[in-house]
Amino acid sequence: MSPKPSRTALVAGATGLVGRQIVARLCADQTVAVVHTLSRRAPLDAHPKLRPQLVDFAALPALPAVDEVYLALGTTIKVAGSQAAFRAVDFDANLAVARAALAAGAQRIGLVSALGADARSTVFYSRVKGELEDALAALPLQALVIARPSMLRGNRTALGQPVRSGEALWGRLDAALRPLIPRGLRAVDAADVAAALACTLPSAQGLQVLTSAAMQGAAMKPQ
Repeated sequence: MSPKPSRTALVAGATGLVGRQIVARLCADQTVAVVHTLSRRAPLDAHPKLRPQLVDFAALPALPAVDEVYLALGTTIKVAGSQAAFRAVDFDANLAVARAALAAGAQRIGLVSALGADARSTVFYSRVKGELEDALAALPLQALVIARPSMLRGNRTALGQPVRSGEALWGRLDAALRPLIPRGLRAVDAADVAAALACTLPSAQGLQVLTSAAMQGAAMKPQ
């Protein structure tokens, strides 16, 4: 007999490269009953389990009660236009969702962070990622799972997103030299990041970090 759907999930950044993959996995999971999504634009796909909501992340409404939350909001300084605008998305918006979800009863959060995230880093991007990790770790959660991927692989053009020059360059190098690149630095498929988070978070306890090397091929592993 198939398991009875009982879990409810929420995905912030559901139209992004990793967020869309997380949504797809949750919708295909027979134990998940409802998937709430928060995004700034309409989702690309429809599904009976989906409950999409367009929001202003600077003024979030009360969130529905869910079992687990996936934070996949992210941008770049180039796309955002400034460091302040970048921080408003990658730090402020993610933390706002986490706090609102916690207030609504959520106890498990999965975060799409980045390789090198460190609140003490001299690199602004890595420092903001690290500060968000620390802020989430300070919340009274049952579980926090942090995914720290290297450069992501995926088709942003198909999602209507601008191609990120760093990803494109690293993708070409990765394709040509992959066997020579240390596993932890190889580009990782967005689907692998989504799979690793979606499979780990439901039963996780405490703080758990998923390295880029550990996530390689996660979408192909039997569940």
